[in-house]
Amino acid sequence: MRSTGQRRFKVVLIKPSHYDDDGYVIQWWRSFIPSNSLASVYSLLAQCAADQLLGADIAIDVEAYDEGNTLIDVKRAIRRIRRAGQGFVGLVGVQSNQFPRALDLARQFRAAGIPVVIGGFHISGCLAMLDDMQPDVQAALDMGCILFAGEAEGRMAGVIRDIAAGTPRPVYNHLDDLPDLANATRPLLPRDVITRVFGHYTSFDAGRGCPFQCSFCTIINVQGRKSRRRTPDDIEQIVRANAKQGITRFFVTDDNFARNRDWEPILDRLIALRQEGMKIKLILQVDTLCHKIPGFVAKAAKAGCNNVFIGLENINPAALAGVKKKQNRIWEYREMLQAWKHARVMTYAGYIIGFPNNTPESIIRDIETIQRELPIDLLEFMILTPLPGCEDHKNLYLKQVPMDPGMNKYDLEHVTTAHPLMSAQELADVYQHAWRHYYNDRHIETILRRAIATGFNPKKMADMLTLFSGAVRYESVHTLQVGVMRRKVRTQRRQGMPIESTLTFYPRRFAEMASGVAAWASMAWRYRRILRRVMSDPDRLSYVDEALRAGEGEQAEFVHAVASQLTSMQRAAVRTLAAE
Repeated sequence: MRSTGQRRFKVVLIKPSHYDDDGYVIQWWRSFIPSNSLASVYSLLAQCAADQLLGADIAIDVEAYDEGNTLIDVKRAIRRIRRAGQGFVGLVGVQSNQFPRALDLARQFRAAGIPVVIGGFHISGCLAMLDDMQPDVQAALDMGCILFAGEAEGRMAGVIRDIAAGTPRPVYNHLDDLPDLANATRPLLPRDVITRVFGHYTSFDAGRGCPFQCSFCTIINVQGRKSRRRTPDDIEQIVRANAKQGITRFFVTDDNFARNRDWEPILDRLIALRQEGMKIKLILQVDTLCHKIPGFVAKAAKAGCNNVFIGLENINPAALAGVKKKQNRIWEYREMLQAWKHARVMTYAGYIIGFPNNTPESIIRDIETIQRELPIDLLEFMILTPLPGCEDHKNLYLKQVPMDPGMNKYDLEHVTTAHPLMSAQELADVYQHAWRHYYNDRHIETILRRAIATGFNPKKMADMLTLFSGAVRYESVHTLQVGVMRRKVRTQRRQGMPIESTLTFYPRRFAEMASGVAAWASMAWRYRRILRRVMSDPDRLSYVDEALRAGEGEQAEFVHAVASQLTSMQRAAVRTLAAE
């Protein structure tokens, strides 16, 4: 967003990435997950610019960058702010694992005398749950950074005025004063920022806050347990504004959209927009009881939801009870997943390993139970991590239980504290094994068979299985961090780690890229071969297994109902794939 005026106030917004185990920034040509924090803060600043907050003679110019898909040229950003005469850098949406990278970026800007504001879940979580100032947060204050805790709606103008006057406060803490979202400024990013996300997905939050009490969750302590909602009018305007710039795919970032009391009028608005011709696609996050809400699954699918993320977390009752995850009822999982299958919506589920009663054997046994009995499409594994801002972290901190001091490891992929039954190495090993075990070739075939039998595009399923199976194996990153074509810059390395010489870095990097391309291609070819074998089965449309069984006496009815929904076009696509 660029304004005109006699004088300028330049704001450079950056959503930081984080470092891999070798100290290089994790970046891609195209990322997969959009940043709603970036969209929200950008829009708040754009509103300040439109309101001429600093006067008619001072234009506020705002730039937005997601480091996950953009190389940040710090020196050029410094020059742009200096040419403007005043301004600041905003490091937005900074999670705990991104905080070391945020500090390294801030250090460079502060050395040039540029004001830096840092906000996000790490700052907010630490201030919300701990009385003591954490060392890394104190380091940010010591270098002169400005900390922002809480949500920025209605508060951004004060920060800009203070910085422009040269009198910013060290800490802006709004955790105890959560804003009303009804009629609040709507998140919107420019098209050129959105198109750096694969598939041109952007995001919005229909609501914030969660009523549940999961002890590993930071959301309830940062955004509160009371649900706050945007109005259906707001949501419609967000979608229309994005559609004007050719963007109609959305990741709805609500932790649990099904518990938004306005879910139905919101979905009705989206259905009406689709009837106008907008090709809206949605990714929703929901709980395991959403199918009990009359009409929810059907309306979500009709509104354009083709992917849904489900907070499965675990199937072990003792593990779930131990972290206050009592809303998950294991005996209802299959019914819920079949409801989404019936609507032809791809299901993702997050599965946490490392609960106190877990052992390597119990983890693998639970995964095999899921494979056999639950029709989940894509499963992603996470290590139970005491993130700053959650109850688990606070309890361990107060009890002085050792936790890894390196925030870069708090990415749900690394072991950060001791486990009562497994060594750190055992837990790390079973985490890696869980990915390989779930995405073994035999289960890949099962998932593809279920997709065909329930009317889902098997080619799309094969592509997604390739992505999820290969991210950890070949890129050493979680699927939440993976993207298209890894970019690794020799000089962008974590502070304190040596910058490698060109003679060392580039030959190794070229070898990594070549081996990575070969590995990905081999996996894609293998999965397509499995798909062709499945498609050649004359009984593929009548496939059924334990996970697809709807209950005694209902199996045939369920399969027949799903198969009867296949359109002639889908049947033609099935025949075409079978002939490949």
